[in-house]
Amino acid sequence: MESINLTEGGIMRNIVSFSLPYLLSYFMQILYGMADLFIIGQYCGVASITAVSIGSQVMHMLTVVIIGLAMGTTIVVGQAIGANNSRKASLAVGNTITLFMCFSVFLTIILLAGTKGIVDLIETPREAVDGTVNYLLICFAGIPFIVAYNIIASIFRGLGDSKSPMYFIAIACVANIFFDILFIGFLHLDAAGAALGTTLSQTLSVILSLVMIRRKRLITMMKSDMRPRQEAMGAVLKIGIPVALQDGFIQVAFIVITVIANMRGLTDAAAVGVVEKLMGALFLVPSSMLSAVSAIGAQNIGAGKYWRVQQTLWNALAIVLGYGLVISVIMQFAADDVMAIFTDDAGVIKSGGEYIRAYIWDTGVAGIHFCFSGFFCAYGYSIVSFIHNMSSILFRVPLCYLFSIQNPDNLYPMGTATPIGSFVSVLVCIAVYFWLSKSGKLRNVSKGDGLPSMT
Repeated sequence: MESINLTEGGIMRNIVSFSLPYLLSYFMQILYGMADLFIIGQYCGVASITAVSIGSQVMHMLTVVIIGLAMGTTIVVGQAIGANNSRKASLAVGNTITLFMCFSVFLTIILLAGTKGIVDLIETPREAVDGTVNYLLICFAGIPFIVAYNIIASIFRGLGDSKSPMYFIAIACVANIFFDILFIGFLHLDAAGAALGTTLSQTLSVILSLVMIRRKRLITMMKSDMRPRQEAMGAVLKIGIPVALQDGFIQVAFIVITVIANMRGLTDAAAVGVVEKLMGALFLVPSSMLSAVSAIGAQNIGAGKYWRVQQTLWNALAIVLGYGLVISVIMQFAADDVMAIFTDDAGVIKSGGEYIRAYIWDTGVAGIHFCFSGFFCAYGYSIVSFIHNMSSILFRVPLCYLFSIQNPDNLYPMGTATPIGSFVSVLVCIAVYFWLSKSGKLRNVSKGDGLPSMT
């Protein structure tokens, strides 16, 4: 099994070399949705834009949950690689494949059966209901390929390789743009065309990644490794389930915010949908830091180099704080111009500009707890990540509803709810970090001995 050693060399260099390909691949993944919105905005009306923005947000929620569950694989494989235990790594990979194959089939059946109910539940504006249903039906049918891609990516990242997933998604991104122009621009399939393009391009990405793995023999694995083992699946799920739950609840919170926006009317619904897509792209740096800290930290914990884990956290925090400040200041002046890229509707531009000027500060605030989440997960304390994110949600959603009711003609106050919630999460992270440091729980992972417990 080929891997990249993240336990040697400059820490900042490792962060940059790992996070840059991840950032680029995640950016290209975000381009799926942004390309959908941009192209459908050129050929269709506000109802179609709303359908794609709502449908893609539902799909983003599912994807984030899958990625969270796969975090367990990244950490277990990373710790095994750091400890030079290739047998444990192979077993984790094989059991991950078996686990997620079954999961993807079950999830697909459930979602296809409940599509109409989901669309009704999130208060989709009447004009966008049919488009949203068509979009989700097609995307739900492609769930096995979405699961497959993200599992393959998590395995590579555990091996220290963030470049290969970037290559796979780059090809898929180009294909998605081509399919969007074909299905939306020429065949006039509206929201269904956007979903079809996304699903086909994701399928292409998975096929190419499997061909590469087979030809280059990047992963050495026996059939017996795919036989379910309690200890292997347990190690993956112990980390993955809390992360998946936290990410799921976070996305549910954003779905609730979408519902609140939908209740304000078609214009605000479209504005919030576009801004969510933009924020997905602007969160590339914080997201890449989470992945880098978790993967680099896991390998160094496996190797017993705890001081490198700490330094990785400090370097990542410096990056997200600097990035968040710069991008937030720029957006105060450029918000309307950025919104105008996606639509020429004056109402959507105005509302979206108000919303993103407040929301944008979350890139720095949330970036802090993203870095801490990666740090806690590397140690196996993913339950901490779950707790601090739930604390954030308990403030974010009620504040969003309250600010929306109090300010029916302005989205700016509603946009402040998310960074306020993230600030609560940061406070929890700092408190838990000092408690774990004082109690010595950040140094109790022996080389090759697996994950620590919170008890």
